[in-house]
Amino acid sequence: MNKHVKTITPETSDLSRRSFLVGTAATGLVLGYAGVPGIGDALAAAPANFEPSVWYSISPDGLVTVTCGKADMGQHIASTMAQIVCEELGAKWSDMRVNLASNDPKFNDPVLGAQITGGSWSTMMNFDAMSRAGAAGRMALTEGAAASMGVPASELTVRDSMISHAKSKKQMSFADIVKSGKATKTFTPDELKAIKLKTPDQYTMIGVSVPQIDIPSKTNGTAKYGIDVMIPGMAYGAIVTPPVRYGATVKSVDDSAAKSVPGFIKAVILDDKTQTTTGWVVAVAGTYANAKKAAAALKISYDGGPNAKLSSQSLLDEAKRLQGLDDSGQFFVKDGDVAAALGSAAKVLEAEYTTSINIHAPMEPMNATAEFKGDILHIYSGNQFATRSGAIAAGAAGIDPKFVVMHQMWLGGGFGRRLDADMMVPAVQAAKAVGKPVKVIYTRENDMTMDFSRPLTYQKVKAGVDGDGKLVALSHDVVSAWPTQRWGIPDFLSPSVDKKGPLDAFTVNGSDFFYTVPNHYVRAIKNEMAHNATPSGQLRSVAPGWTFWAVESMIDEIAAATGKDPAQFRISLLDGAGKNDGGAQRLRNTLLAAMGLAGYGTKKLPKGEGMGVACVSSQERATASWTACVAHVAVAPSGEVTVKKLTVATDVGTQVHPDNIRAQVEGAALWGLSLAMYEKATLKDGGIEQTNFDGYTPLRMSQMPEVAVAVIANGENATGVGEPAVTVVAPAIGNAIFNASGARVRALPITAEAVKGAMKA
Repeated sequence: MNKHVKTITPETSDLSRRSFLVGTAATGLVLGYAGVPGIGDALAAAPANFEPSVWYSISPDGLVTVTCGKADMGQHIASTMAQIVCEELGAKWSDMRVNLASNDPKFNDPVLGAQITGGSWSTMMNFDAMSRAGAAGRMALTEGAAASMGVPASELTVRDSMISHAKSKKQMSFADIVKSGKATKTFTPDELKAIKLKTPDQYTMIGVSVPQIDIPSKTNGTAKYGIDVMIPGMAYGAIVTPPVRYGATVKSVDDSAAKSVPGFIKAVILDDKTQTTTGWVVAVAGTYANAKKAAAALKISYDGGPNAKLSSQSLLDEAKRLQGLDDSGQFFVKDGDVAAALGSAAKVLEAEYTTSINIHAPMEPMNATAEFKGDILHIYSGNQFATRSGAIAAGAAGIDPKFVVMHQMWLGGGFGRRLDADMMVPAVQAAKAVGKPVKVIYTRENDMTMDFSRPLTYQKVKAGVDGDGKLVALSHDVVSAWPTQRWGIPDFLSPSVDKKGPLDAFTVNGSDFFYTVPNHYVRAIKNEMAHNATPSGQLRSVAPGWTFWAVESMIDEIAAATGKDPAQFRISLLDGAGKNDGGAQRLRNTLLAAMGLAGYGTKKLPKGEGMGVACVSSQERATASWTACVAHVAVAPSGEVTVKKLTVATDVGTQVHPDNIRAQVEGAALWGLSLAMYEKATLKDGGIEQTNFDGYTPLRMSQMPEVAVAVIANGENATGVGEPAVTVVAPAIGNAIFNASGARVRALPITAEAVKGAMKA
């Protein structure tokens, strides 16, 4: 679904909510971008530098600095971009450096689109463009060297930052050529497209586990995260949030007790025209410790607003009501005639699947530092969506987005949480109110209770099989909040196939699977109550984290009902017919690889143990990484489940950095396990009940299973690896539980009580 990723262009400078959400910091006005301490300044290249592309420069000392337009949250995407450039440029790896891009309009690339990091898109969507940028630099340097040496460019070879002429034994380093000033060739977009890139058999850097460029600074403490930002004369802000997640307003603030706190400056009631926050107050003081003390001393009264009585059960009840309406929602998939096929089916199965609210909880809590320098607002923060975040900051300040300079920092975890810019709102408004820079740091409690969480979902699936046990029809209703619609960016929505208007495809991706089913309907239904009360965001894996929970569980249920092996049943459905051509075969291969590595079907397991399979085309159908999992579990009579081993196979096309890919797949699989078995947030009286890691309990080290990973690198286009393995683990575990105990579980997270209850049933 690449069509979602478009260049987001500025509209007007009016301060409407839409302009806040969609406007960018574009226009070519020079805003005096300053460097980020510890990272460098991607924009202030020395005059003698050679800049073949906006994305990298080569200095007179031969160092190649790649500017990464993606957020680096530990997935090493900055190093990956450098590695791709390095391959075609012909540089020596030890000469490579990285910078993180600001929101300078020159980084709003017409090919790469908005500065957004998510969807496992970064490598797949940047590989070609960064390769061409590297190749263009190599060609320009080669022409410069040829002019200096007086030899034909065609006779020169480039390797390890050196350009050599075999016949004359002459050679020049990149540094020599840059200092000569003879590297001057430029390329039009058409010329860039025409460059013939290397084929996989010619790679010398791609596919090599080179040292990650960011590791030294992150281990010696010199890498600067948002929480590390220090500006002379700055104050600190501690937020006080209402008991209701969204919709509350502040009735009054009594700061009399706060005034006795040393260094207390002011209590600022947020007036957020962007509607990102509601009912927040910021206590500003000279130190963060005193800001927290002042915040605790404030006496605030609230109007709880329209969501003050809602609970998780309220949201679930509303979801079920909406699903029961024939005219609710829009169709995402509408193939064949499901009603007729179900009516004539030999057997019809029906099941409901649910997932709970889930929280991101990155180790570095949300933070931002705001500073006004004349008319220019400077924001220091780690964020995943610079294009939108700059507009949110502008809206909070009441200024045109072109007057916002964003300084991108390293992220201490993101996972979709930093796609949102709420942390910038209190920093901006506090800085404006007190007339000095302000750094706002969320407490863990702020971070959890005000998270833009993964939404609670309810799904109803109905399937029909014929007399031979062949799947002939499947209907799938998905009810949830619509996080992407909340962003207010029309280009990120998809037209519905029934022409009822746009829908949020990021709530149903994955339901358009690669199995061949002649009659297949998928209905996307917005739960307005959940949309307003939570509100929800994108958490690592997005919709496939819940849609494949339903799809892959139902496929297993059908196999069991028809007496077929669930893995072989999947293989029969992955026949590549029609629109599934190509993709089905790649998914089938990953399933076979996972089965082989796990020994599925070849081992006699002890009583109470079982293996389950699942295979997915995450993150989206058009940008899939083909991934399969075999889960091996043990189920005790009490219903307690022990996950003994996860075996994951994934087809990544072209692998840039093998070690990094394995690390990301392993991490994603463990996150999937955590969501499947341990993580659950609940809404009560309009607020999230869990405030720290005692109540919200991700996977602990003691609960770690063995993880085996098989990476299939077949030379196809590079795919993403950050999220797909998240989505395949839960259904594989659920299916393994059934094979071990006969208990069919349909709600996440899976609890011992649910398993024991299903065993009795």
